[in-house]
Order: sequence, then structure tokens, then C-alpha cells
Amino acid sequence: QVQLVESGGGVVQAGGSLRLSCAASGLTFRRYAMGWFRQAPGKEREFVAAISMSGARTDYADSVKGRFTISRDNAKNTVYLEMNNLTPEDTAVYYCAAGYPNEYDSRRYAYWGQGTQVTVSS
Repeated sequence: QVQLVESGGGVVQAGGSLRLSCAASGLTFRRYAMGWFRQAPGKEREFVAAISMSGARTDYADSVKGRFTISRDNAKNTVYLEMNNLTPEDTAVYYCAAGYPNEYDSRRYAYWGQGTQVTVSS
């Protein structure tokens, strides 16, 4: 059974930073592209960032480019999202997602975590 467990969310002031983690189990992690999405209250879930199986390729939403960094540690079965210069518009539930084996499609995912809340105060 595939499990994705996010952690690292919380409340931070505007301009601050947070680092989200997502620990994966039940799959051969190095074979899966990983992604982060977010959903703000009253809005649809939106793509944030993605990383290929090896980590060589990353993609970002325009709204987070230059501020967020996605990375992964295949030895630890964990993907990270480093978020800097946060603004109130970044407030959302952040979800980790795993793609399909040996496939990189930054917008297509098979498995989802439960999410972690990020709140940025002004």
C-alpha cells in the first residue's frame, strides 16, 4: 500500500521560510516522479512543483519560480519543498503526489498524501 506523509507545515510570517517533507512508502521511490500541489480555501488544487525520478529535471508553477525549490533524497524515500519569501497568497494545504513508474509527466499523478497546512500571516 502506497503511503505519502507530508510534514513541515505551520504558521509563518510573510517573508519567512518553511521546508515541507514528504516521506513515501509502499513503492520503489526512485522509479517515481514526485510533485507538490496546493489548494487554498475556495480555490481549485493547483500545481506547484515537480521533480523527475533522478532529480535531474524540475518544473515549477510561475507563481513560485525563484522562491520554491523541490528536491529529493532517493536513499530516504523523501521529497522536499523549500519555500522562501512566503506571502499570504501561498496560504494553502500542500499535497505531495507520486506519479507513475518510470514516467515523468509533471501534471499526472497516481498517489496523493493527506496534505499539510501552510499559513502565511501578513
